[in-house]
Parts: sequence; C-alpha cells; structure tokens
Amino acid sequence: MSDNDRMLVDQEFQRWQNEWQNPLPDDRAFEFFACEQVLKELDVSTEEVGSGLVGGGGDGAIDGIYIFVDGQLLADDSEIFDEDFSITQVRRDVDFTLHLVQAKRSESFTENTIDLVSSSTRRLLDLTQDNGYLRSLYSEEIIEKVGLFRNALAKLAPRHPTVSIEFCYVTRGDTDNIHPRVKQKAGDLEQQLSLTLPGAKGAVTFLGAAELWTSATTAPSYTLNLTYQENATSGNSHIALIRLRDYHGFLSAEDGTLRRHIFDWNVRDYQGQIEVNREIRSSLEDPSAPDFWWLNNGVTIICSRVSIQSKTYTLDDVQIVNGLQTSQTIFDALSELDSDNPVFDHTILVRILETEDPATRDRVIRATNRQTSVSEASLRATDAIQREIESYFESNGWYYDRRKNYYRNLGKPAGRIVGIPLLAQSIMAIGLSRPNDARARPSSLLKTEENYKTIFSDRIPLVVYLWAAKIQREVDAFLQSDEANTSNPERTNLRFHLAMLATARLFRGRVHAPEQLRALAESERKVAEADLPACILALRSTMQTLVGTRQESPDKIAKGREFVEAILSGEGFSES
Repeated sequence: MSDNDRMLVDQEFQRWQNEWQNPLPDDRAFEFFACEQVLKELDVSTEEVGSGLVGGGGDGAIDGIYIFVDGQLLADDSEIFDEDFSITQVRRDVDFTLHLVQAKRSESFTENTIDLVSSSTRRLLDLTQDNGYLRSLYSEEIIEKVGLFRNALAKLAPRHPTVSIEFCYVTRGDTDNIHPRVKQKAGDLEQQLSLTLPGAKGAVTFLGAAELWTSATTAPSYTLNLTYQENATSGNSHIALIRLRDYHGFLSAEDGTLRRHIFDWNVRDYQGQIEVNREIRSSLEDPSAPDFWWLNNGVTIICSRVSIQSKTYTLDDVQIVNGLQTSQTIFDALSELDSDNPVFDHTILVRILETEDPATRDRVIRATNRQTSVSEASLRATDAIQREIESYFESNGWYYDRRKNYYRNLGKPAGRIVGIPLLAQSIMAIGLSRPNDARARPSSLLKTEENYKTIFSDRIPLVVYLWAAKIQREVDAFLQSDEANTSNPERTNLRFHLAMLATARLFRGRVHAPEQLRALAESERKVAEADLPACILALRSTMQTLVGTRQESPDKIAKGREFVEAILSGEGFSES
C-alpha cells in the first residue's frame, strides 16, 4: 500500500468529522467511522451505529457490538423479547449474526489485539459464565450487549438459527502486509469463534486504509436494470412480467447479498416464516405449481426515471415500496437452488411507477399496503406531520430521515440528519420529562397509538421539533467531550436525562408538554446556557445515591421513574 491510501482515508475521515457540528475526539470518532464502514452493507442508520459502540474502559478490546436477526438490528426492546411474541413468526434456520469490531488509528495490525479479543470472546461468549464474574472484568455496556446476544439466542433456539460470529479488525494499516503471526492468530480466533456454539461459523476480517476509503466513498447504487418478458406502458406507469432469474439478479448486490437499501421505504420489515411467506416459498419449490405470477400479487416499484431499451428497464432511484415479503422469500429460496432449476423461468408481476413527487410517493406507499395486515404505526412515515417536519428541517439546513438512510445516501452531513427514533426520544425526554422511557424503549417508543399522537402532534410547533433535536445533539456532543469525562455506559444511561435537566433549567421548571418550549425554541436558546458540567455532576450524585440505596445497576435505575423524580425534585421543580 502506498502512503496515498492512508492520506485518502485520513482526508475522508476528516471530511466525515467535519459533518458534525461538534466533532468527536478523534479516537472515538474513528471507532464510529470504522463501525459505520463495517456495517455499510447492512443498511443501518447513523444512530444505530452509535448504539453499538462500547469502546472505553473494560471493553475487552471490542469497540462495537451489533446483533442481527435476518439482517435486522436487535435492540433490548425488539419485538422478539416481548412476553407475548410467538417464535413461530421467525423462520426456521433464521440468520443470527453477532458482529464484533475493534478499531484503532494505528498503521498496523498487531498480535496483541488478536490475543485480547480471543481472551475476551472466550469468556464473554461462554454461556456458562456468571455475570458477576464478567462484571469484574468488563464494562456494564459490554455485559448488556452480550446479554442481549444470549437472550436472543435462547429465544431463537427452537427455530435452529444459523449462527455467525464475525470479528472485524480495523486500522489505517495495509492488509497486504499483515505479519504472518497476526494472520495465524486470526485463523486461531476464527476457529475459536466457530467452536463457541454448535454449528456456529466464525469469521475474522481485516479492514485497512484502502478498504476504509473504498467503503466510505462508495454509495449504494439506486440505478438498476431490469429485463422483462412482456410489458404494457401507460404514461409514467408500467406493468411487466419478469422472469424470476432476472428478478433475483435485480435483488442481488455485487457480493451476492440482498440489496437492502432498495427497501428503505417499505413500511415493514421481513416477517420471516409467517403463513403467507410459507405459501410463497411452497409455490416456488413445487415444480407442478402454476406460473408464479398466477399465485402472487407481485411487487410495486417507485423510481424517479424510467427508460427502456431492448426489453430492459433502466430505473433511477429504485425503491420497492410493496412486496418486501415476496421479494425476500424469492431471494432466499432461489439462492438455495441450482441455477438450472425450472422455477427460475417462472415470472413475477411488477408494477413500475415513475414519479419524483414526495406526496405522490407517499400516497402510493400507503395505498399499496392497505390491502395487507400492516399496523397503522408502520405507515407513520407517510403521515402529513412527518412530511411537515421533514420539510421544516430541510428549510433550516437539517434533514429529517423519516425514510431510513435517505439523506445519508444522498450525501448529506451525518451530524445534521435526525431519524424518527431519535426525534421521538428527544421529544419524550425534553418535552415530556420522560427520559427514562426514551432510554428504556428506543425502538418500541412509537408502537402505541397513544405515544405516537403525544409525540407527533399538530399542536407542537415545528420549531420545537428542530430545537429539541439540536438540544439532544448538543448534549451528546458534550458527553463525548474531554470536559465531561464520561464512559460509554454513562453516556448511554444519562444522555436523555441530561437533555431533560438542561431544558428544565432553561425553562425554569418541569416541562409537561412540548408546546411549552415554543419560546425557548424561537429564541434559539443554547443548551450550554444550562451549565452542562454542573448538570452532569448533579446527575452523577443522584445516580450514586440511588445505586447505593436500591442496590441496582445504573442501567436499571436510568430506565426507572424514581431517578427522574429525584433529579427534578433536587432542582426544586415540583410535579405540579
């Protein structure tokens, strides 16, 4: 590798840093940047990348931990952990993947790092190890993430999951010149990970400067070709019969995985082995079944531009807005078949709609999903209030990512992109004084109609939404600073409580409703005016007291209401 690769990745990293209004310390920022590149093909959001960062004291040489079930990132409030969740909703042999990342800004790959990761994973992934013993060696955040992996594994066991444990070692080094002893130890670690669980597959990969630069500067392709057998066209709309062989190729990325980014606007995730998906798969595997399109409603594609040449569509800004279940079932089934299987010559019905109008896109998404059992909450991204927030953010130089990763894929600054979950958490903490709920239920906060209508309401001025997002971003930046001197677990537990406390100080009282913040938002008050160093000291003191009296972990206390009441009462802010 020439020094040019290192120079290029350093420039790209600096550009990435500059996108944040309050840049992170370089070492922490590099961990974030590296994890984002490792997970790029898995289509996770910036907030989701941040949620898996665990680097710091007691990290066991692991900086990022991410757990996926069939490509979907797990959180501690994911549906799979609900008491009433039926495991039959999950397909047999479901893909269950643990991603571990170690990122260093050094210019080489070392044996010591591999040794440390080997030691850590041997203990952490040993299901017989007691949490008390692990806590004596590793941080609470590491224990929490590993606990999530263990709990999910226990839940998924009846479905015989296909388990993968993948460790990625990232530096600014040269992957063509890794020392043989490092490679040997990497091979040993790979074997060790494979032996962690029966049937598990371990993998160790290296990312150096050249690979980081390539990943960081490669955007997902939204222009794709799709060959058809027969078609009909009327104005800007098309209907076509597509061979399953061609549709499978359309769905497949260069590395053979599913192009997940073309489903960003679909209103729900893949539902696994539910009845309709079992029926779809059965029709694909039955050689005597009629042509596939006779038995299936097909899929709907929206794109910004369509051109046709030699029975091939060229589609710009492709999004499959209806048909994710059908598409993923086709992808999974055909990926397991020999290429000469007759089913590849069956056809699927595809509707292609050409429009650049956001309102029209949203109407199509909502209408095409009304005929299936999609919960109202799943359609929220198309609500008028969501479009209004998006428009207001954009007019002020910020970007509301109501369609996951839409603005990141457009190259907008990461520090100014705010997703639906983060905005909901910010309003819950700052506007409703419920940081415990924001901390405890990050992915399920909007599942109930009551919560949704409380957080997203036309009674709340749009300026409050943007101000709350900015306040939370400023708080997060402070917590990452040397002045705050916080650990990863402390940042995770206190970020929303700190935002609430700072806002209450600016407001001079307990906030009961987001509308009360209008004057603060319109005057663009800054969170720094609340004296964040004093706020964090107050939070630490209250936390320490409760940990001592309740004999519970900081994580559990942060998720409870008693901590919130103690914080506000300590400031003299009564409940009335």
